[in-house]
Amino acid sequence: MSGLPWQAGIVLGIVSYTCVRYVLAWFVATLGGSVGQTMGKQLSQGPSIAVAWLLLSACWLAALVSFIDSRRRRRLLEKQTELNGLRMLDWREFHMLVRETFRRQGYMVQDAVSGETDDGVDLFLRKDGTLTLVQCRQWWTKLVDVRMVREMYGLMNHHYADAVKIVAIGNYTDDARQFVQGKPIELIYGNSLLDMVRTSQKAAPKPKMMRSTDAVMRFEPICPSCGHLMMQRLNKRSGKHFWSCSNHPCQGTRVA
Repeated sequence: MSGLPWQAGIVLGIVSYTCVRYVLAWFVATLGGSVGQTMGKQLSQGPSIAVAWLLLSACWLAALVSFIDSRRRRRLLEKQTELNGLRMLDWREFHMLVRETFRRQGYMVQDAVSGETDDGVDLFLRKDGTLTLVQCRQWWTKLVDVRMVREMYGLMNHHYADAVKIVAIGNYTDDARQFVQGKPIELIYGNSLLDMVRTSQKAAPKPKMMRSTDAVMRFEPICPSCGHLMMQRLNKRSGKHFWSCSNHPCQGTRVA
């Protein structure tokens, strides 16, 4: 839940508290009869109060964690002024930097949950109905080879994604550059990465409330075949959405 925008955590807490504290008791009371009224009264004065406060506290605590995390990402982004500074970042800081950079470009950014998605995917970007996979390579002495690029291309097809972005501090091999020709794969590195960071520094953050359709991006169902999280995909032939397992090579699907 801490991965949600902090504003969403505040609203979700208020909605949860109101529903459990008042709406649930009212609904039970409207079922009719003295039994329903008695149960509704008991709910409004009994355990529902503790549950309502518990949900409110949990949501607001998650909102606080999300707020602190967003401030850390913003400060980390604003401090980057040269390539040597990027090389000094550890993997976690580099991941946070890339995440914040894409967020300022207007993407809805979702972290790949460890153990639930493919190891090669670090971020999922959504914008204007498209899905982009991102891999972060915090390397500056080692070249990213064509094998890693091929793997991301395979994951793009598996996830029914529209594009791939591979972000590295260093460079890519000639074979990797040749492989991406004519494919929706962008290789970001070195000075081009620094330019992207500087451009994002000029873009003011635009926090926005999460819409009901966006919530689906975070709360995915469980794959009936292997138990991993599923991701919503678009069937480009039929134009309909469906759920696809994120655990490659499992091919479990569900109707959206």
